[in-house]
Amino acid sequence: MFPQYQIINLDAKASFYSYAALVHLRKNREILLSHDVTVNFIPVFLGGINHGSGNKPPWTLPAKAKYSKFDSARTILYHGLPNLQPSEFFPPVTLFPQRALCLIKSRYPQDIFEKTWQCIFDALWVPPQKNITIPEQFREFLNGLDSFDEKQVEEIMEKATEKEWKDTLMANTKDALDKGAFGAPWLWVRNGEGKEEPFFGSDRFHFIWRFLGVEFRDVEIVEKGEKGEKGEKGEKARL
Repeated sequence: MFPQYQIINLDAKASFYSYAALVHLRKNREILLSHDVTVNFIPVFLGGINHGSGNKPPWTLPAKAKYSKFDSARTILYHGLPNLQPSEFFPPVTLFPQRALCLIKSRYPQDIFEKTWQCIFDALWVPPQKNITIPEQFREFLNGLDSFDEKQVEEIMEKATEKEWKDTLMANTKDALDKGAFGAPWLWVRNGEGKEEPFFGSDRFHFIWRFLGVEFRDVEIVEKGEKGEKGEKGEKARL
């Protein structure tokens, strides 16, 4: 049995760290495939996970909100992300875009699905942000991509309101909750022995690679005077 790495939930609503995880995994997909590791991105509704688990968003706690300014800047630098900023409409309610993503995942190639998801993150986080939670703005957003023609955009807009995709998003969210999710990104990982474990956050990949038996270069301190790099420009692990 090949090991399988499943990301149970990456939410396009307010999860800054899900953005980082998606970018990191897409960037390393080919290397992961060389280790027989597959990646599966599954849309969920983060608001439903917070409510169902009793968790509260980090920005609602003043101390966490203050610290997040430092942590988010470090994450942006490490992953080479654009200048991400919360929007004026933060936190957005992304039920409609997430239902549309469920449809796109089911009916379009994987690359189109993942590219659309990353573009949704860009629209919500990269200035000037677009409030694509509003259907008309979401239609304009889809038309601006090179993945869909006008007929396909109208079909997505129409069908994303149907019960099938509402139920799909609800089922994905419930499955994540049943597996213990309390936020995003929530990663459910199965290794080559069939053992499954959860991981939370976009800074746990070294634990995941070890669990999967994937070779990687860990972060290490070198002796003073040895060849190495300093500070923020220090050497990064390959995976």
